[in-house]
Amino acid sequence: MKKLLFLIGICAACVTPPPTQETSDLTTLFERSKGTETPTYSEVISYYQKLADHSKKISLFEMGSTDAGRPLHLAVYNPEGPTKLSDIHKSKKVRFLINNGIHPGESDGIDASMLLLRDLIQNDSLQHAYSNSLLCVIPIYNIGGALQRNSHTRANQNGPKEYGFRGNARNYDLNRDFIKADTKNAASFAKIFHLVAPDIFIDNHVSNGADYQYAITHLFTQHNKLGSSLGNYLEQTVRPNLEARLAKKGIPITPYVNVWGSTPKKGWSQFFDSPRYSTGYTSLFHTLGMMVETHMLKPYQLRVTQTYELMGSMLAIAQQEQSKIKDLRKQAEHYWLGQKKYPIHYQVNKETPSALTFKGYEGKYVPSKVTTGQRLFYDRYKPYTETVNYYNTFEPTKYVEIPKAYVLKSGWNKVVAQLKNNQIQFRTFTKDTVMTAAALRIENFETRTMPYEGHYLHYGTQISTTEKTFQFKKGDLYIPTQQIGIRYLLETLEPAATDSFFNWNYFDTVLQRKEGFSAYVFEDIAEKLLAEDEELQMAFRKKMTEDADFAHSPYAQLDYIYKNSPHYEPTHMTLPIFKIH
Repeated sequence: MKKLLFLIGICAACVTPPPTQETSDLTTLFERSKGTETPTYSEVISYYQKLADHSKKISLFEMGSTDAGRPLHLAVYNPEGPTKLSDIHKSKKVRFLINNGIHPGESDGIDASMLLLRDLIQNDSLQHAYSNSLLCVIPIYNIGGALQRNSHTRANQNGPKEYGFRGNARNYDLNRDFIKADTKNAASFAKIFHLVAPDIFIDNHVSNGADYQYAITHLFTQHNKLGSSLGNYLEQTVRPNLEARLAKKGIPITPYVNVWGSTPKKGWSQFFDSPRYSTGYTSLFHTLGMMVETHMLKPYQLRVTQTYELMGSMLAIAQQEQSKIKDLRKQAEHYWLGQKKYPIHYQVNKETPSALTFKGYEGKYVPSKVTTGQRLFYDRYKPYTETVNYYNTFEPTKYVEIPKAYVLKSGWNKVVAQLKNNQIQFRTFTKDTVMTAAALRIENFETRTMPYEGHYLHYGTQISTTEKTFQFKKGDLYIPTQQIGIRYLLETLEPAATDSFFNWNYFDTVLQRKEGFSAYVFEDIAEKLLAEDEELQMAFRKKMTEDADFAHSPYAQLDYIYKNSPHYEPTHMTLPIFKIH
């Protein structure tokens, strides 16, 4: 099988074949600049349109709006010719979705994808090699960031000359937005994702947390969290297969070096991608997901080359493993539908690390020439190859029981919009309906003291449940869990889940009381309540005896009686979500 190649000599590891016919017509800015420049947003879209005009195998679609007011595009390579949007998810081919420019300063994938699609339409042998692949590419996801072009915001990055900015048009980091979906970009991405229903998802990035010999690293979705046989397959088959294929091309690769403020010699844990991240989100629908993380200190030309080669290698793996991938994805769907409980929290297992052969540079702390402190210095004249600990096993620490269904009260329109965007099936009650259900009450939670992506994020959420008969209103939503989106439902509607809608502030209005009492009036009511309710009176006296602070706070005593009376509003601290078992 021929290697995917550039038309310029880029690195010693890559062997360039003779130019294919009409290559000069589709030469990219990256090539013309000898690997030092990346095109603007307009130039990227124009290039894809040029590819579509040049070949019927490329189709270009507008797929919804973004916060920048410009449409999100999807380019589709189909070796059989023109593609209809409605036919993509029905295709029997292995379906790829490649996302570029989520952080537009990390432009490696933007250029690599342009080259990849160009080479696919010009090289007959590549078309034959990947005849069972349907390749869908988002040219630039963060359009607003791409339009904020500059040469300075990526302070540590070695090229290109100009690039985009990390934040989008509203200054959101889009790789934290896949579940909370504050942006139009995220809504349009969900539309694309469910339209394609990809078997494999690749999100192209650039990273730097330490210095080492590799120009490229991989960040697969955490395999224990992906779960079922699909997770094992990703870790035990896909990852080593990719590493081996790249090694044959002379490209060393290692897992994403999740190290900050220390050196890799001490080892590191696999990155845990909760559903706020792209691969964490795509894993909820049983997609094999990975981020490509090139190293920002390496030359831009080399980084783009290796991103290109990695995508080609993943195409080759998918072509070879097509039936296995599709079978395992279907098995994963059935696996989660058959579970009785679901893990919502994990922790890394520090007892059983994997042994990883790592190519690094000696690092040490030396006196800073700028500040009065020490700085971390990597000596590139002292490379090493050593075995380090790689902690890539995560174990569940908390489960929830999977209900038969959820009921969501009407009026929570932002939640409903997200359910619809993610093709979650539900029905609305056509009349008032009495059912036995468990109400969810927030008992405790903590909140970040600093803003994070437009939110003051909750965490450490604890709930209690009370099961009884409720009358649901006409228009309330009944959401069965036995559907493809079961994992999405559990991750968003279970309040204690890391990236639940509650933790992302969707339900903050229930945390504030809307009614109250005036002490001088409620004194008389409280006296009557205690006299008429012996159980309340006994509980009140017990608390007075056992809680010294309570015994010395008249207001706390009245508040206790109020909260245990019919006067206390039932909506306070109670979510509009109910579980049907």
